[in-house]
Amino acid sequence: MRAHILADFDFDLPHELIAQHPTAQRSGSRLLDGTGEVPVDRAFTDLPRLLNKGDLLVFNDTRVIKARLLGKKPTGGAVEALVERVLPGAGAGVFEVWAHMRASKSPRIGTWVRFADSFHAEVLGRVGPDGSLFHLRFPQAPLALLEQHGHVPLPPYITHEDTAEDERRYQTVFARQPGSVAAPTAALHFDEAVLASLALRGLNTAAITLHVGAGTFLPVRVNDIAQHRMHSEWFEVGQATVDAIRATRAAGGRVVVVGTTTLRALESAARQATAEDVIAPYQGDTDIFITPGFEFHVVDSLITNFHLPKSTLMMLVSAFAGHGQVMALYRHAVAQRYRFFSYGDSMLLSRT
Repeated sequence: MRAHILADFDFDLPHELIAQHPTAQRSGSRLLDGTGEVPVDRAFTDLPRLLNKGDLLVFNDTRVIKARLLGKKPTGGAVEALVERVLPGAGAGVFEVWAHMRASKSPRIGTWVRFADSFHAEVLGRVGPDGSLFHLRFPQAPLALLEQHGHVPLPPYITHEDTAEDERRYQTVFARQPGSVAAPTAALHFDEAVLASLALRGLNTAAITLHVGAGTFLPVRVNDIAQHRMHSEWFEVGQATVDAIRATRAAGGRVVVVGTTTLRALESAARQATAEDVIAPYQGDTDIFITPGFEFHVVDSLITNFHLPKSTLMMLVSAFAGHGQVMALYRHAVAQRYRFFSYGDSMLLSRT
């Protein structure tokens, strides 16, 4: 079998199927059941009866921050920043971030940028493997400044400016740990009623944290996908979640993950395990790149939204459920007018 190339993960998507707004109710979306030989069109509220008592549902409890800032350089030129990562404090009064910056001409190191006509940030340098990020120093705690002056970092394919609706709906109901610049979108469908139904069904739940970076939207620019390099993202899989996975496995239950970010965190933590254990607690960065041929260790089922053509997430779901199966499901979804991407519908997949 030949190695996959970028074109293998392409598909035709009518522009009008890209969801610009969420459904009226969180759980009012559709669910494409792709676990069998024939796809089945369902409602998301059908999910509890598709899972079994004793299964473990794992969420990403990251919280989206208002990471988008508008500002000006000392010359008056416009700047748009997207804060990728808030750095741990190096000492009293040190508040630093890494950010993507867009401007007609990049700000020079040692200069200042004034954001939201409210505060200045000093440009300390360039960071990242390709130098694409700017190292900035804020005058106060970055999260507080972003909450007050920032905008919801909507994906580039959502064309409206962020609104109060986006502040509420581009955030999961179980968001706890601030740090993401993009929502773990498969989890946006869950509301209290669905969570209650899952509990009545006898499912257990656990959480990881993975702070989603802007790299999730970066295109793959090489035809040989093996040459692509992922941006790293910070994640944590705690002991309680590891214990829940071990107990589920021992009892014969399935590990069902909500979203590709959760899958990436768990499979990254599995790399830290000894031969005796399937997974171990871990905190740190991951740049794991999952493509067809990847050996999964933890995850049995995946709830995920529909992803961009030729994206790393298309490669991940193809690795998980099989390339032919996934491409057939996408053709079905287009034909049945499913809603795509962050505010769109979802599907349920089983590991091949």
